[in-house]
Amino acid sequence: MQNFAGKVAVITGAASGIGKGLAEKCVREGMRVVLADFEEQALQQTVTELRAFGEQAILPVIINVAKEDQVLDLASQTIAEFGAVDFLFNNAGVGVNKPIWEFTHADWEWVLSVNLWGVINGIHAFLPLMLKQEQGGHIINTSSVSGLTSAPYMAPYNITKHGIVTLSETLYIDLQVAGYKHIKVSVLCPGFVNTRAYDAERNRPAEWQNPSREIAPEEVQRYEMGRKALEGGMAPSEVADKTFAAIKDEKFYILTHPHFNPVIQMRMEDILLGRNPMSARPQGRPSN
Repeated sequence: MQNFAGKVAVITGAASGIGKGLAEKCVREGMRVVLADFEEQALQQTVTELRAFGEQAILPVIINVAKEDQVLDLASQTIAEFGAVDFLFNNAGVGVNKPIWEFTHADWEWVLSVNLWGVINGIHAFLPLMLKQEQGGHIINTSSVSGLTSAPYMAPYNITKHGIVTLSETLYIDLQVAGYKHIKVSVLCPGFVNTRAYDAERNRPAEWQNPSREIAPEEVQRYEMGRKALEGGMAPSEVADKTFAAIKDEKFYILTHPHFNPVIQMRMEDILLGRNPMSARPQGRPSN
């Protein structure tokens, strides 16, 4: 697809980070957009900023993508407002950073529910609508370099991002085998991006909260290192530009940070050559 004007895009996690960058790109392209996010105040601020570009067709929706009924309602609202959905950006994501043995059951449930079930729910709600449309549609699932490698201290995040890669690959293959060639699929795997991913706790629902406890100094240090790494990362707007360029070319894998490619290649070679994983290699970090 080369012309985006007038097309309808649904973006989850649209109030900040990569989602906000995608939203800004959609508006600049003259698209009609549905902005879905859990963080109400940030979503309202994003809508205000986007309307500064001019009179835009924008539908903001407060949503928890982990809840199937809410995502189904998002699809219904999209059709009621715009009559179609051309692009679905399953982008919402959260993360927690600590050794695998320190993760609580609530940590696991929160990250897997938002990151992986959020994408599953999005596909379940929107793909049937796209299949019925003559013009088809394009689904873009946000994974990460962490979906192609295995970074330390990020077990739930890594698992969800690996899951999103294989989910996207299987979706693509299933559609091809079934002959639905008018539905396109891409998986976005960015590296360091200047987002608030390390502040994801601000959006943790009460049902997945951990009991209050004293934060250890090493946790604070780990958090600050990660946050600073993201602050020096790629701008979300650049990720959005690269994503749209890949959409135009109908690319499936969207790798925005080519300097991570050798790390990805080494992991693949480890598997094929039977080598054990190496912890000393540079790895990805949360990007949403």
